[in-house]
Amino acid sequence: MHLESTTLSPAVSSGAHVVHVAGHEMRLFTESAPLISAMVDDIGRARQRVWLESYIILEDAAGRAVADALKRRAAQGVDCRVMYDAFGSAATSSAFFRDLERSGVKVHCFHSLRQAFWRFPSLRFLNRRNHRKLLVVDDEVAYFGGMNIVDQRRIAADGRELPESAGWRDVHVRLNGRLQSRIAAAFDRLWRRVHGRRRRRWPRWPRKEMLTNQAEGLYFFDCRPQFEHRRATRVLAPLLRRARRSITLSMAYFIPQGRVLRELLRARRRGVKVRVIIPGASDVKAAQWAARHFYFKLLGHGIRIFERKDQMLHSKTLVIDDEWTVIGSCNIDHRSLWLNLEFVAVIRSRAMAAAIKRICAYEIRRSRRVGLADCVGRNWWQRWLDRLAWSWRKWL
Repeated sequence: MHLESTTLSPAVSSGAHVVHVAGHEMRLFTESAPLISAMVDDIGRARQRVWLESYIILEDAAGRAVADALKRRAAQGVDCRVMYDAFGSAATSSAFFRDLERSGVKVHCFHSLRQAFWRFPSLRFLNRRNHRKLLVVDDEVAYFGGMNIVDQRRIAADGRELPESAGWRDVHVRLNGRLQSRIAAAFDRLWRRVHGRRRRRWPRWPRKEMLTNQAEGLYFFDCRPQFEHRRATRVLAPLLRRARRSITLSMAYFIPQGRVLRELLRARRRGVKVRVIIPGASDVKAAQWAARHFYFKLLGHGIRIFERKDQMLHSKTLVIDDEWTVIGSCNIDHRSLWLNLEFVAVIRSRAMAAAIKRICAYEIRRSRRVGLADCVGRNWWQRWLDRLAWSWRKWL
């Protein structure tokens, strides 16, 4: 039995937390069904534009529900655009996207193999992926975070179990407020660039304002790691340096390196409590092996590690001192910090920090704490695989 788009729950509030930050309403989602339902509802109310950007758009219940909503709005003259990543969405048929185009939706495939033939060096071009997950609706609503357009529920179909991508835990945000325009501008800048149009000037990152303004605030960073001054490290490192009491990370892929690793270890030397929540069974086994190779060092410095059981943890969140929160598409690994296009939001708000910490506490209650005995007890061949994966960490 195939899951139809109409079976997606219309209960938008299910599993969601609502937080108000500096005049903005931010609704947090941790499961795919209520998120997709909220997106479809917002798309259905669009009058001027619907701009969707996602690393993965699958031709499943979620993908079909969003596609159907886009086609209906495009038929009404709404400016509908879709940008998907060629590698991330490789499992989706080209017919799915051609159908969107025939319905009036403007579609762009980011860094396809065909495009690489006209670029040099081609391998470097192909290795840079668009990992952002954004949705812009009119001038009022925008979405950002870690969820792709994928139905992540754990169900049975035709007597078969869906892949491990089903049933993932993640964090995504629906934003309503004036700063929605900055998310729209981030989409528009990239859309213009990939279509060779006259580009709008990339604004200066609000790092100084973020670090000096004592009031509640919301700051967006569209990361282009090929430029050193636009790498996520330049956002994460100064925030970690400010930590005085606690750091909580919930990361799908956690292979810390460079300045981020140094600031985490320095924080522990200052007596900061550092907790890391990562998946116990990752969809990218090599990334999990590389992370486990590093467990011994992290544990030796007093960093607490929790492996999420039962469900794949795909979130990319960070909370510092009950005041700072980072939510976006950026993992703590080489690909996110040095290669992929990412989108990161930094929120200075005690209410938001409390909401994300509640979500992290939920994940920890369903996790297994890793100890030094776990590292020592691993078989020699498992440790060899861990070391091999670590040596290839820049390619994972």
